[in-house]
Amino acid sequence: MSTYEQQALQELQQWQQQMQRAPSYLNRFARQVQIRLNNLLPEKVHKAITAAIKQMVSGVLLGSRYTSRRPVTEGSLEEREQTVRQHLKYYRTTAAAEGAVTGAGGILLGLADFPLLLGIKLKFLFEVAALYGFDAHDYTERLYLLHVFQLAFSSQHSRNEVYHRVADWDAYRQTLPTDPQAFDWRTFQQEYRDYIDLAKLAQLVPVIGAAVGAVANYKLIEQLSTTAMNCYRLRLGLAAA
Repeated sequence: MSTYEQQALQELQQWQQQMQRAPSYLNRFARQVQIRLNNLLPEKVHKAITAAIKQMVSGVLLGSRYTSRRPVTEGSLEEREQTVRQHLKYYRTTAAAEGAVTGAGGILLGLADFPLLLGIKLKFLFEVAALYGFDAHDYTERLYLLHVFQLAFSSQHSRNEVYHRVADWDAYRQTLPTDPQAFDWRTFQQEYRDYIDLAKLAQLVPVIGAAVGAVANYKLIEQLSTTAMNCYRLRLGLAAA
């Protein structure tokens, strides 16, 4: 194992501990608050939001499927991850700029940030998958990307469950239905929406919205990158090396 792989393994092990950490008191309290708030929404609102997110994500997945690069078949882990970090700089800057523009526009443009940022994140995940050598034309690989996304933006309670699926993906993928539409879209949208609500709420406030939007989007892309890199380190068997 090279020096770089040893360092990557240490980072992976630290990340694994974070993913499997039991929810703290604050995590449990925040979850209960979010559950109560969600219960206040009528069922038809939940269904409408779920349908909107499903269509939005499905559209991005379909488009990215045809525009993403072919899987990289050669290169060491260090070479692959250097390229991932180079792409991260572009997507991070793009997301920050988008957050600044929509944040500066007040509530209406601030609401437009949601689908725009979602598209940037998913496109970035397609790039990462290809750079690690995985072909997202396979629908199970696209479902894997959704699990990586969910892992990055979920409460600690849900994160524990999703992590175990991701960590044992080769076995879990055998249990997946043949219909991609069977994915649990409601949980996906609710966890994502709950997670980013607080981070993005101040973006809707005039004057400070631009700065908040830029910083929040920058950090959210950074967080997604950390999650994706460690998930694909697992897929490449680094933990077992």
